Amino acid sequence: VQLQASGGGLVQAGGSLRLSCAASRRSNNFERYTVAWFRQAPGKEREFVAALHRSGSTNSADSVKGRFTISRDNAKRTVSLQMDSLKPEDTAVYYCAAKSVILTTPVFIRPDLYDYWGQGTLVTVSS
Repeated sequence: VQLQASGGGLVQAGGSLRLSCAASRRSNNFERYTVAWFRQAPGKEREFVAALHRSGSTNSADSVKGRFTISRDNAKRTVSLQMDSLKPEDTAVYYCAAKSVILTTPVFIRPDLYDYWGQGTLVTVSS
C-alpha cells in the first residue's frame, strides 16, 4: 500500500485545515485497513493523533478530542483529518498510516504497529 498525504499549510490559530491521504490503486481491500494520523513536531517523537478502525470505531488523542475528526471513503481509498480550532501546539508534520487488521484487532495508537506510511505534510499554526 502506498499512501500520499496532502492538505497541509499555514493557518492562523483558531482556523481549520483538512488533510487527505490517498491510497494507491493497488490497495485492494482498503476497507480492511485501520487508518490513522500521527504527527511529529520538531525535536519531539512521533505521536498518535487519531485512528479509524475497519469496523468504524475511532480513537483520538486527548489533545485533539472535540477538534479533529478522522473519516474515510473506502470507495475512493482516502482518509481525511478535519482539523478545527487549531492551536500553535498543533504545528507538526502530519503522517497518515495504515495497517491491515481483522475485526477483533484493537485500534493501535503506537506508530511502530503500523505497516504503511505516507510521506508527511506540514501543518503550521501561527499565533
